[in-house]
Amino acid sequence: MVKLAMITGATSGIGKASAEKFAAGGWNVLITGRREDRLQELASNLRNTYAVEVKFLCFDVRDNDQVENALSSLEEPWQAIDLLVNNAGLAVGLNPIQDGVLEDWERMIDTNVKGLLYVSRVVLPWMVARKSGHVINIGSVAGKEVYPNGNVYCASKFAVDALTKGMRMDLVQHGIKVSQLAPGAINTEFSVVRFKGDQQRADSVYTGFEPLSGADVADVLWYMANLPKHVNINDLVLMPTAQASATVMHKV
Repeated sequence: MVKLAMITGATSGIGKASAEKFAAGGWNVLITGRREDRLQELASNLRNTYAVEVKFLCFDVRDNDQVENALSSLEEPWQAIDLLVNNAGLAVGLNPIQDGVLEDWERMIDTNVKGLLYVSRVVLPWMVARKSGHVINIGSVAGKEVYPNGNVYCASKFAVDALTKGMRMDLVQHGIKVSQLAPGAINTEFSVVRFKGDQQRADSVYTGFEPLSGADVADVLWYMANLPKHVNINDLVLMPTAQASATVMHKV
C-alpha cells in the first residue's frame, strides 16, 4: 500500500527536499506552504517525475482558521496521513533581548510553536482513529543550546523539543511514533529570512565550511520514517562535520 507524507513549509529548503525525497521513494505527498506558485510548480514536477499522487494546500500555519479550513477540505483518502513532517519554521532577527522587535518575536512564536500545534491538532485525531502514524517535528540545535542573541528563536525551538516529548507520551498508547530531527547549520533560505533579505550577510554565515543542505536532512528524515514499526528514533541532532556546537565551527 502506498504511504502518504504531509510536509509543511514545502516551498523551499528542508520541506521541498523532503517532498522530493519521499516522492522519489514512491510515497504520495501532501505539501503545504504560503507561496502558491511554488507549491504548484513543485506538485507538477513531482507528479511528472515520479508518477505519484501529489496534493498541495496553500495556507499560513500561523492562522488557525486557515489551517482548519484547508485541512478540513481534504477528501478522506488524503486524511490517511502516515507521516506528518512539521517543518514550517523560521528565525527572524538576531537582536539582544532588550532590543527585540515585537513583530519578530510574534512571527517566530506563531510559526514555530503555534503553527506546529494548529496543524497537529487537526491531523493527530486522524492518526489516533487509525492507530497508526508518525510525526517528525523539525527542531534545531537552537532547541538544545541557547546562544547569544538567539533568545526568542531558541525559546521557540526549546518549545518544539518539549512538545515532541509531550506528544510522544500522549500518543504512545495509540501506536503513533513521535520524533524530533534537530539540524545545525543548514544552507537554505533560513539566514536570508533571519536577516530580512540581506543576502550578503546570509551568505557570510556559511563561508569557510560546508553546511548541511536540505537534501542532507531529507535523507535522514527518509531513514527515520522507514524504520520497522517497533523502532523509533525519538530525537536526532544532525550537524555538519565542521560544527561542534551551536556556536563552535571550524572555518578555513
